[in-house]
Amino acid sequence: MSATLPDAASLRDAAADLIEMLRIRTIPFGMKLFEDADEMRRIPGLRTPADGRFFTTCQLVTQVRTAGFTLGIVQDNLRQGASCGANIGLEPVPDELASGEKMDGVWFGNREAAAAHQAQMPRVAAGRYTGLAASPLRSARLDPPDICLFYASPGQMILFINGLQYHEYRRYDFTVTGESACADSWGRALSTRQTSLALPCYAERRYGGVADDELLMACPPDEFLRGVEGMKHLAKNGLRYPYPPYGAFADPAAGMSRSYG
Repeated sequence: MSATLPDAASLRDAAADLIEMLRIRTIPFGMKLFEDADEMRRIPGLRTPADGRFFTTCQLVTQVRTAGFTLGIVQDNLRQGASCGANIGLEPVPDELASGEKMDGVWFGNREAAAAHQAQMPRVAAGRYTGLAASPLRSARLDPPDICLFYASPGQMILFINGLQYHEYRRYDFTVTGESACADSWGRALSTRQTSLALPCYAERRYGGVADDELLMACPPDEFLRGVEGMKHLAKNGLRYPYPPYGAFADPAAGMSRSYG
């Protein structure tokens, strides 16, 4: 990661470029953890859930990426006994989850498998943070966010990864938790500051409204900028979204010659 993080203005511009190049359906957004929730509450335009209403984090993320809200949450805004707060470091893992009791017989056929699922999930360590804010990158209200996120189809997502690899190649490895897959996206990216691609889980689709063809990318701000910049170079080389179909039964020579000579 670069020594100096990108500022909110550059991330706002990059988010606009991302939308133009990939034509994604919803708004790219950022997340930022706060040790002091009162500092979080001073963000301009911040909304907080109403007292007595409890959400999953995937529901709150959908409010940000579709309605354009800037939301701030503390643990009391999240469903009690769920892994939402533990995944972002706002509370320790609840005992009935850590033991495997809660998911035994639902997502897993035995207590051991359910407990192993919890033990292996990427999470922010509890004890340091008391609040988390999420806001569209276009609002530039998190300066900078800890991570940048967006939902896209597999075809859109691979082009962003190609952009990441354009100037500085590395092989990316991602995790698959299964249910509670937000651990693989914002949980992993917030805790490790590593670029993380996730397959959204059943709960994200049922409660967060994630579409059947959507994947979730979460990455540090500098990698977000690098991916967008790399896609601009790919576009100059004729490698753009949407992909112009060539045909499975055509000789690829003419198409290949356009790229490779």
